[in-house]
Amino acid sequence: MTVLEPGCGMGYFSLPLARLAGPDGQVICVDVQPRMIEGLRRRARRAGLLDRIETVVCTSGDLGLSSFRGRIDLAVAIHTVHEVDDSRGFLEQIAAALRPGGTLLVLEPRGHVSREAFETTLGTAAEVGLVEKQRPAARQKLAALLVKEARSAPAI
Repeated sequence: MTVLEPGCGMGYFSLPLARLAGPDGQVICVDVQPRMIEGLRRRARRAGLLDRIETVVCTSGDLGLSSFRGRIDLAVAIHTVHEVDDSRGFLEQIAAALRPGGTLLVLEPRGHVSREAFETTLGTAAEVGLVEKQRPAARQKLAALLVKEARSAPAI
């Protein structure tokens, strides 16, 4: 399994994702801050998981995913969408990286994101080919599982 984690920070979720992906899996960890990526790499090395993790330092407008187009099985945007300036561009890039039938988990904190803002995010996701499949119960979180439609996603 190939997993994408944009906004990975120092890897709070990245290391558990790498364990779940298994020895043949890969986690693509993307962050705009090089120091966060450096910290993640140190933590992954100590945990013996660095061989399962690929890191990408991105820019605010480009996640740097062009080489992963159509290869991602699962993407997890945990407390991330509300942090980006261009949520549509962010979701378009993730949609392009997902394989057809690939899944995106969007998880946002209720204290920072209103229900209305979350619904807007899901509407934008639908516009770029990510169809809502489920709203998992998550304490203190707004959560949705989205699946990439079979039609092609916008170019990144």
